[in-house]
Amino acid sequence: MIDHVYISVTDIEQALSFYLEALAPAGWRAFGNYDASSGPDNVPDLFGIGDPDYISGAKAGSSIWLRRRTPGETGLYLGIACDSNEMVDASYAAAISAGGIDEGKPADRTYFAPGYYAANVRDADGNRLEFVHKAWNTTR
Repeated sequence: MIDHVYISVTDIEQALSFYLEALAPAGWRAFGNYDASSGPDNVPDLFGIGDPDYISGAKAGSSIWLRRRTPGETGLYLGIACDSNEMVDASYAAAISAGGIDEGKPADRTYFAPGYYAANVRDADGNRLEFVHKAWNTTR
């Protein structure tokens, strides 16, 4: 299951307007922002849009996070939901074994939320994967 996607845009307000209108019929809506000043330097400000399941927290859902594009930036950022911390560890190890480039070893990422455990890798073309287990997502 896709947990989340980061979409890099040049104009946050314009992109928010577009995505909110385009996704409204499917029940998606804005739910909040992540302020980069509360986390590590490599995590930018993020603007969240979620599907009804993500918003309600009733079960695992999907989200889109808009971020301001940096000069020369390319590639996709895709969050893959894992059922456990051990699955995050195994997915990370498999990706590194397959030639992935480390962008964050498996660890708790409490700057996002308590119970957020993740690992990050990049492929040779600059696309990024985040393997993530969210302790509160007990049903998919």
